[in-house]
Amino acid sequence: MKKIAIGFGIFLVLLLIAAALVPVLFKDKIKLALDQQIAENINAQVIYKTDDVSLSLFRDFPNLSLGVENLSVVGVDSFATDTLARVPSFRLGMNLLSVFGDELKVNSITLDEPVIRLLVLKSGKANWDIMKEDTTVTEPTDTTASDFNMAIKGWKVNNGTIYYDDLSIPFGFAAYNVQHSGSGDFEKDVFDMDSKTTADRFVMTYDGVNYLENARLDADVTMAMDLNQSLYTFKDNNIRINEFPFKFAGTILMPEEAIDFDLTFSATETDFRNVLSVVPGMYSEEFENIKTEGKLSFDGYFKGRMIDTLMPGYGVDLKVMEGFFKYPDLPEAARNINVDMSVASKDGTLQNTNINIRQFHMDLGKNPIDAKVVVNGLETMQVDGNVKANVDLAELTKVYPVEGMTLRGLLKVDADAKGTYSETSMPVIDADLNLTNGYIKSKDFPAPIQNLNMVTNVRNTTGNTDDTRINIERFNMTLDGEPLEGRMLITGIDKPAFDGRIKGILDLEKLTKIFPQEGMTVAGRINADVTAKGKLSDIEAEKYNNVVANGTMAISNLNFVSTDLPQGFKIAKANATFNNERVNLQNMSGHLGKSDFQANGSVSNYIGYALADDQPLRGSFNLTSNVFDVNEWMVDETSGQPVEGAEEGVVEVPANLDLALNIDAKQVLYSNLKLSNMSGQVQVKDQVARLNKVTFNTLGGTFAASGSYNTKSLQKPLFDMKLDIQDLGFKEAFNAFNTVQAFAPIAKLLEGKFNTSFAFAGELGQDMVPVFQTLDGKGVINVLHAAVRDVPIVEKISSLTHFEELRSFVIENKKIDAQIIDGKLVVKPFHLKVGDIDMSVGGSTAATGNMDFTTALNVPTGKVGQQLGSRLTNLLGANQNLVNTERVTLNLSVGGTFSDPKVALAGGSVKEKAADIVENVVQEKLNVVKQQADARKQQLQDSVNAEVDRRKQELERKAQEELAKKRQEAEQQIKKQATDKVGGFLKGLTKPAQQDTTKNQQ
Repeated sequence: MKKIAIGFGIFLVLLLIAAALVPVLFKDKIKLALDQQIAENINAQVIYKTDDVSLSLFRDFPNLSLGVENLSVVGVDSFATDTLARVPSFRLGMNLLSVFGDELKVNSITLDEPVIRLLVLKSGKANWDIMKEDTTVTEPTDTTASDFNMAIKGWKVNNGTIYYDDLSIPFGFAAYNVQHSGSGDFEKDVFDMDSKTTADRFVMTYDGVNYLENARLDADVTMAMDLNQSLYTFKDNNIRINEFPFKFAGTILMPEEAIDFDLTFSATETDFRNVLSVVPGMYSEEFENIKTEGKLSFDGYFKGRMIDTLMPGYGVDLKVMEGFFKYPDLPEAARNINVDMSVASKDGTLQNTNINIRQFHMDLGKNPIDAKVVVNGLETMQVDGNVKANVDLAELTKVYPVEGMTLRGLLKVDADAKGTYSETSMPVIDADLNLTNGYIKSKDFPAPIQNLNMVTNVRNTTGNTDDTRINIERFNMTLDGEPLEGRMLITGIDKPAFDGRIKGILDLEKLTKIFPQEGMTVAGRINADVTAKGKLSDIEAEKYNNVVANGTMAISNLNFVSTDLPQGFKIAKANATFNNERVNLQNMSGHLGKSDFQANGSVSNYIGYALADDQPLRGSFNLTSNVFDVNEWMVDETSGQPVEGAEEGVVEVPANLDLALNIDAKQVLYSNLKLSNMSGQVQVKDQVARLNKVTFNTLGGTFAASGSYNTKSLQKPLFDMKLDIQDLGFKEAFNAFNTVQAFAPIAKLLEGKFNTSFAFAGELGQDMVPVFQTLDGKGVINVLHAAVRDVPIVEKISSLTHFEELRSFVIENKKIDAQIIDGKLVVKPFHLKVGDIDMSVGGSTAATGNMDFTTALNVPTGKVGQQLGSRLTNLLGANQNLVNTERVTLNLSVGGTFSDPKVALAGGSVKEKAADIVENVVQEKLNVVKQQADARKQQLQDSVNAEVDRRKQELERKAQEELAKKRQEAEQQIKKQATDKVGGFLKGLTKPAQQDTTKNQQ
C-alpha cells in the first residue's frame, strides 16, 4: 500500500511538472498553430509575439487557459492604416477534454482594457468584415465527422473602449470604461443569451453633431437565440441612458448575408424627467435636485432588410406634455414645455427621411420660444418652418444656471423658411437675429464685454441661390474700454458678392478669460482696420481692379498653445497692409515652439482663398531662423508630447496653397542630424513640395539638394531627389541614411570620404520611408579616400585566392558610375590596382541585401597557387594553357549578403583582360534588369490607362445624364411658362361674375 501511495505521489508530481513545462516547451508550436488558423480564416494582420502567448492548467483550473498579451488586429487594403482592435490581455478558458475532440468548448473569454474601432466607409464596406469565405466548398456535404466546432458559454470585457463610425449614414458613437458580460450555452441550437453592459461615458453623433454627450449607459438584455434559423428575439430587456429607460421588442433574422429587422422600441417610464436627462448639458451632479413635472411618450420602429445599399425603414415619435423643470437655487422655472415631433424614413435613406416638429413651445421664465418645422428629405430638402423667440438673457440665467457668468441683453429671433434646399436652390427665407444692449461678464475677468449689439438678417424672396442675402448690418462691442465694430453683406451663394469692414482692437487673452477654451491658451492683441468690397467672380478672374480692399492689421505678443499643438507658437510682432490684390506682411518675428523665426513677404488671392474652397492662396515669403528644431514637431498622437521618431502616416501637401518660401537658417535639427547654414527655396503648389537648390552642411560634408515630394495620391506619394554631396564620411553616411544602409552596407566598414552626384526617384511608404523596390536613378560616386580592411567580401576573396594584399588596401580618387533600376543598385565596372593585381568589380545589390557581383583579378601567373591553379586549368580547358603565360585573369562570382558573402571561382582567361570580363557580365545583367523594369512600368502604365479610360467614361456618362436632366427641366419650365401665359390670356377673356344684388333689394 505504501508503494502504491508513493507511486501515485510521483505520478502527481510528474503530472504537475508536465503541466508546467508543456506550455513552455511547445510555445512556438502553439504560435504556429494560431498563425495557421489566422491565415486560413482571418483577412487581417493579427499581431502578437511568441513570448506573449501562454498556456496554463493552473490559472483557470480545471479549464485549460490560453492567453495572448498585447494583441492587435490591423486591417488590410482600404483599412491598412486602421487598427481594428488593440487588446492588452486576451484569455480563453477551455474545457480540457474538449481540446482533444471535434468540438472545442470555451467556458470563458476575457478581454482586459480592449480598444476597438469599428469603421464603415461611405461605400458601406466595414473594417470588421475580416472572415475569409470558404471557396473550396461547392455543395453541402455531410461533415458531421470532420467539422471542428466551437461552443462558447461565457465572455467578459473589462474596462473597454469602443468607437463606431459609420460614414455611410453618417452616424457614430463612443463608449468609455465599458464593462460587459454575457453568457449562453452555444452547445445548444436554441437557448437564451443574457448580457449586461455599462459604460461610464457614452457619446452619440449624427452628421457631426453630438446628440448624446458624457451620458451613462446601463443595459440588461436577454435574447432568445435560435441558431438553426439564425433568428434572435428580444425577451426581457431594459436599457437606460442616464435616467431615460427604454426597451426593444421583436426579432432579428439573419438569412445568409441579409439581415431582417422587425423591431419596436418604447420608453418604459413616462415622466418628463426621464427624457430631460438626455438633453445635452442637463445631466449633471445637480440633476437629482431638479424639480420636474410633465409626461412624455416615446416609441418607434426599425423594420426591413439590410443588405448592401438596402436599409430598413425607421420611425420615432416623441411627445412631451406640460413639461416643467426648476433648479433649486434659481428663482424662475421653464414651464409649458410641449413637444410633438416625429422622424421617419420608409426605406432608411436620407432622401426619404422626414422630420416633423408639429409643436415646440417653452416659456423660459417670461420668455416664450415657439417653433414649427417640417423637413421632407435630407439630401434635397423640402422645408417649411418658423422659429420665434424673445429672450431676456438676464431672465435666462434665472432659469438655467450659467456658472460664473453674468448675462444681460435682449435676444430676438424671428425666422421663416419655405421651399427647397439643395445645391441649386434655397427656400424662401425671412430671418432676423438681433441682440440689443448685450452684456457679458465672467468671474475670471473683472472687465465685461458691454455695449454688445448685433443686427443680422437673412433674406431670399425667390428661392434662387443667387438671390440669397446675408446681412450683418451692425456689430459692435467694447471690451475693457477697447471698441470693436464691423459689418458684412454677402449676396449670392455660388459666386458671392461681399461688402464688409472690421475695425477695432481684439485682446485675445481677455476674451478667452471670459469665454475659456478647453485645452487651449491664447493671448495677444490684434489691432485691425480692414475694408473689402467686390465679387468672388472678379477675384477668380484676377480682375483685381474691380475689387476694393484696403487696410492695416498689427499683431503683438500673440501666444497660442493647445492640446493639439502643445509646442505652441508666439508672434512677438507683425504688421500687415491690405490692398485689392495682396497682403504685404512685414516685420514678423516670433517662435514656433522653441524655434525662432523672422518673416516677411506677401500673399495674393487671399479673399478668394477665404471665400471659396477651390481658390489657392498664392504668395512668397522670406524666412530666417537661428535654430529651427524639426524634431519638436514630431509628436505622439495620444500624448501630444515630442517623440524621438516621426509619427507614421503620409504628410499631405495642401492642394490650395501656391507659396514660395526662401529659407535661411543657421541651424536645423532633424532626427539625429544638425544641418548648418541651410539656404534655398521651398515651393508648395498643387499638392507638390519642391526643393530648389537647398544647401546645408552636416556630418562634416556639404550638401546641395533639389527635388520634389508629391502627395496627389496619398496611397502612393512620390518623390524625386538630386543630391550633390562633398566630403562626406562613409561611416557617417551609413549611420544617417537608410538608402545607404540598404544598398551600400559596406560603407559602415570603410574609413574615408567621398563625393557624389546622384539623382533618384520612387514611391514613399505610409511610414515616409522610400519603397526601395520602386526606386530608379543614376549618378557618380567619387571615392576620395577609402581604407578597406576587415570587410567580409574581400576577406572571402583573399581566403579563396590566398592573395593576402587584398585583405587591406586603400582606394583613392576613384570614380564609380552607378544606377538604381527597379529597386536594385547596379554598380558599373570600376578598376583598381592593388600591388601587382589588376582588379575589376561590377554588379548589383538589391534592397533585400542580396548581392550579385562579378570580380575579375588579373594577376601574375606565378601568384596562383597549386590548388587554385589546378581548378583554374580545369575551367580554362585545353585551348588556354597557363604554361609560359605571364598573367592570368580569375573570374570570381560574389553572391549572398554583405554579412554572409558567397565567393566562388567562376572562370578565367589568359587572353581576356579583367575589365572586359566584368564589362560583359555586368552589361548582360543590366539588360535583364532593364527589361524587368520596363515590363513592370508597362504593366503599371496599362493599369493607369485603364483607370483613366474608366474615369473618362464615367464623366461622360454623368455629363450626358446632367445634360438630359437640364434639357428636361428646361422643357418643363417652357411648358409652365406657356401654360401660365395661356391661362392668363383666357382669364382675361372671361367675364367677371355678376354681383348678386337680391339681398340688397330685400
